[in-house]
Amino acid sequence: MNRPTDGVPPVQFPAVTSSTPRFSAVFFDCDGVLVDSEPITNGVLRTMLIELGWDISERESIALFIGRALRDEWEVIHRHTGFRIDETWLADFRGRRNAALRSGLLPIPGALEAVQAVAALMGDRFACVTGADRGKVEMQLAIAGLTGLFGGRVFSGAEMPRTKPFPDVYLAAAEALSVDPATAVVIEDSVAGVTAGVAAGATVFGFAPVSPTHAAPEDLRAAGAGLVFTDMSQLPGLLRA
Repeated sequence: MNRPTDGVPPVQFPAVTSSTPRFSAVFFDCDGVLVDSEPITNGVLRTMLIELGWDISERESIALFIGRALRDEWEVIHRHTGFRIDETWLADFRGRRNAALRSGLLPIPGALEAVQAVAALMGDRFACVTGADRGKVEMQLAIAGLTGLFGGRVFSGAEMPRTKPFPDVYLAAAEALSVDPATAVVIEDSVAGVTAGVAAGATVFGFAPVSPTHAAPEDLRAAGAGLVFTDMSQLPGLLRA
């Protein structure tokens, strides 16, 4: 199902041809691509920002914070609240966030089957490459039943000098898998993530199901996504194209 857009034509998918090049590796983002975590995480964040005195709307919170590391957004929070978030506040946020995720997190529909198909197609040349902290991503993969598929091929932008929208975590994943990032494909749902994948030199597929926490197809294309799809069941076919 395509997202309704104001006069924007429906997404067109490429025809399968023998001349289309294959990819050396597949790099999945986690939040919004493998698990439907963003409504939960952003809901906790919005509650905590309101507690600081910022009457931020759901829409504004989504636009400002999804796809970005919260620790890097301290200035906008300080500007609206007068409070400089610190490690104590961030630890409280992570604790409240993780409790909410443990009670309500669901995988993206079709994500498990898509990763299983990628494993059959790529062997071990695929990874989870996220901007989130390792504790969060490992918890989420376990809840979604994906831990065994990714094994040790999980890369956290929180452990890099810079996280998304910078390319560091994608470059680290490509180096670890001994692939040229220019021959890899990245699956992303946010503008920051697409920007990171493009900066790494990879091909980027944008994932844009109809959802208030996913970027619109036109925004992903504007950030550099080579194509945009709306259902995880489409991914294996796109990778074979």
